[in-house]
Amino acid sequence: MRSTPAPLTVAIRRSWQASCYLFIGLLLALFALVGTALVLAVLMFAVLIIGLPALPEAAKLLRRFAESERRRASARLGVPFRPTQYLPLDDGELSERVRRVLTDPSTWRNALWLPLQAVFGVGLACLAMVLWPVGLFVDGMLLVAVRPLDRRTVDEYGTLLPERRGWVLRWHPVLADLSAGWTHGLLDSSPSAELSRRIAQLTESRAGAVAAHGAELRRIERDLHDGAQARIVALSMRIGLAKQLLDSDPTAARARLDEAQDGAEAALAELRHVVRGIHPPVLTDRGLAGAVRALAADVAVPVEADLEGVEDGRRLPAAIEAAAYFVVAEAFTNISRHSGATAATVRISRGAGTLSVTIGDDGHGGANERAGSGLVGIRRRVAALDGTTRISSPAGGPTDIEVELPCGS
Repeated sequence: MRSTPAPLTVAIRRSWQASCYLFIGLLLALFALVGTALVLAVLMFAVLIIGLPALPEAAKLLRRFAESERRRASARLGVPFRPTQYLPLDDGELSERVRRVLTDPSTWRNALWLPLQAVFGVGLACLAMVLWPVGLFVDGMLLVAVRPLDRRTVDEYGTLLPERRGWVLRWHPVLADLSAGWTHGLLDSSPSAELSRRIAQLTESRAGAVAAHGAELRRIERDLHDGAQARIVALSMRIGLAKQLLDSDPTAARARLDEAQDGAEAALAELRHVVRGIHPPVLTDRGLAGAVRALAADVAVPVEADLEGVEDGRRLPAAIEAAAYFVVAEAFTNISRHSGATAATVRISRGAGTLSVTIGDDGHGGANERAGSGLVGIRRRVAALDGTTRISSPAGGPTDIEVELPCGS
């Protein structure tokens, strides 16, 4: 039979585990002390404008630090860890990223937790270090000095009863749980904060979707007006001329009718082009993988395509396929026209409820979302479907566009 550990041994082991948690918290508290000073310095320089570029980077570093401590606290308390949903700081203009830092309640909770961790982390760890020698000394004295006649503390053999053993050391787990509890409580997003964040996100994505829809309608109207409509007007004029010449000059009338036929075919081609801009028929006929391969064949540079995630025959929702197709099409257009690249890649993978699309090139980079490169349209189209977009295009390259779209099971 497996022997049951002595109560004192159990108390020492639990105290040691709790103390390790508190000692790690001491190290983190020292980092938090330094981090508090750095955050204050960044805020001070941000007020003077020159420190604004450092503010989003400092916020991202603070987020990683706070999330690691939240994960540790969740493990200590035995509760599920849920990553905090922050406003994105990897994309957009500097002014927009600074605004997100200053309006994100989760980031402000992290900033509040940082100095508190510096104080309480040191205090609780120091208290734990004091309790160890005190606990061992007190427990040892009880074992030696206990009186056998005191039936409340010893059994009939003069042995210290279990409930009297290691009672000082039992404070270590209490302190560790206290540290983990206040960390988890302060950093964990409240339901109301999550709801507010979600509402703000949906409001922003809806505004983007409305803007993208308006831009799409204007594009279709422009294509119809400048393309198909103009050709149909010219077609009508040629047919009218042919009718006038039919009796007096049949040969000239036949020439006008031939021109009208050519104009009708050109107008039909323009209409097909407009229809492809609304929902490409190639998606219906060949699926997303075939449509993307057709796009890759028209790019001015060699394209390495990894489409294994959508080549299993399973179709995605039409809106998701169309969004992924237009993301790839717009990215390929930018590569051909602006990047100066010599090679490009496209990768589409399908995970648990998510479709990931990644397009990259080895061009000179420096893509600007507000310079008419179509990147704003990509972001709005993806946001309208509750997806996310990350664009990395430093000066000198390379350029990478990563899109994630929800696609169900």
